[in-house]
Amino acid sequence: MTRHARRRGVAALVLTFALVAAGCGMAHDPVPAAGASPDAAAAHAGRGHRIDPAVFHDDMRKLWEDHVTWTRLFLVSAITGLPGGTTLPDLDATTDRLLQNQTDIGNAIAPFYGDDAGAALTALLRTHILTAAEIVSAAKAGDQNAVADATARWYANADDIAHFLADANPHVKFRTIDDLMRSHLDQTLAEATARLTGDWTGDVAAYEVIHLHILHMADFLSDGIVKQFPQRFRTG
Repeated sequence: MTRHARRRGVAALVLTFALVAAGCGMAHDPVPAAGASPDAAAAHAGRGHRIDPAVFHDDMRKLWEDHVTWTRLFLVSAITGLPGGTTLPDLDATTDRLLQNQTDIGNAIAPFYGDDAGAALTALLRTHILTAAEIVSAAKAGDQNAVADATARWYANADDIAHFLADANPHVKFRTIDDLMRSHLDQTLAEATARLTGDWTGDVAAYEVIHLHILHMADFLSDGIVKQFPQRFRTG
């Protein structure tokens, strides 16, 4: 699929969720994501209650922290392996939990933009994860052509995610979110490369950078949603 065709597909998804959002009137509170705080659950329990922006901010951070945490655990399980090239026995369970996080992030935006939008973001994020897994598999096999192909698709997917988020929210500028997404990919590649080459000090340092960066990205996205839907959040 060409980049232009991918862009048309993302635009169609954005139009879909815009229509859904307009139809539902943004009337309901977000369903707390997996691992949400008790305050978030309590806020949701009272229909019509405004959301505490601090709780929303923290819950968004939790979701994106889960994203990098479970990505790291996936890399550990997929790359480290056992004698004879066998992967660690927790790989399937870790992969399932990592993919669940993409659903959780989609669910977190659905109350604002509609279920179709949540599903569309989940699909884009699942591609992000599954393509990263392709890169790791190809790198372990020493197939540099496959690494290059998967890496190009991975960065194109990051651009698609950035377009999706920017088109949804006028407070999320494409260039800013695209730079954040591409930095996230750069950092994850550095983390995976350090682990593949046995650079354990570099591996740990890379994760520290990733962790701080993803918190910044989570704050940028949650701030944008609060600005876009001020009527949904408590003030003062």
